[in-house]
Amino acid sequence: MIRLDDLENGYFIYQDTEAFCFGIDAVLLSHYPALREGDRVCDLCSGNGIIPLLIDNTAKKTGRNVRITGLELQQPMADLFARSVTYNHLEDTLTAVCGDVKEARALFGPASFSLVTCNPPYIASGSGLTADADMRKIARHEIACTLEDVISAAAGILKEKGRFAMVHRPGRLAEIFHLLHKYRLEPKRMRLVHPYADKSPNMILIEAVRGGGAQLNIDPPLTVYNADGTYTDEVLRIYGKI
Repeated sequence: MIRLDDLENGYFIYQDTEAFCFGIDAVLLSHYPALREGDRVCDLCSGNGIIPLLIDNTAKKTGRNVRITGLELQQPMADLFARSVTYNHLEDTLTAVCGDVKEARALFGPASFSLVTCNPPYIASGSGLTADADMRKIARHEIACTLEDVISAAAGILKEKGRFAMVHRPGRLAEIFHLLHKYRLEPKRMRLVHPYADKSPNMILIEAVRGGGAQLNIDPPLTVYNADGTYTDEVLRIYGKI
């Protein structure tokens, strides 16, 4: 079912409840890299465009001139993103593109963006695209693209000293660092996200720089929930609730 959801920041988003609706990982990623005046942003594996929409909202609130492109493989999801762009009258700053991450360099050209973001499929898979792979599976599993495909694509379209920001799972951190180095993306910042203060992290936020120097800064951990299950103040601030 297609529904129109209020993001409670002045923007609305179309979502398909039978496919894949955005989660907190997308929200946290959209706020992790600091926007710079004139940034040209590409969001890979963009889904229904939640990350571009949130980045655009932040840019407008902070008075920054930013243009954002979302690249999504699945036509129905790209169409939802395009509908949200039209509904919010954001055609001047947001563009939805349906295409394969593996073709990003051919689609956009090298060194086309100063910032690339991605909330990729988290679950590793050794298989290719199968006939029964629905939109939800493709969003969660590495069926249509792998972690290496995403990192290679980001490196291919980033300008020198451009930034790549990604959210992923801590269990694949060693693989992530290996692939970032392989494609000359130097990890510069990392933040562990814990569901509760006394629980192990279940997400990581990473920002890397193409051709950057070797120095990694570890940001303070982010805790999502208080002991009573309510959002922490920091998460509420990210959502714009306080």
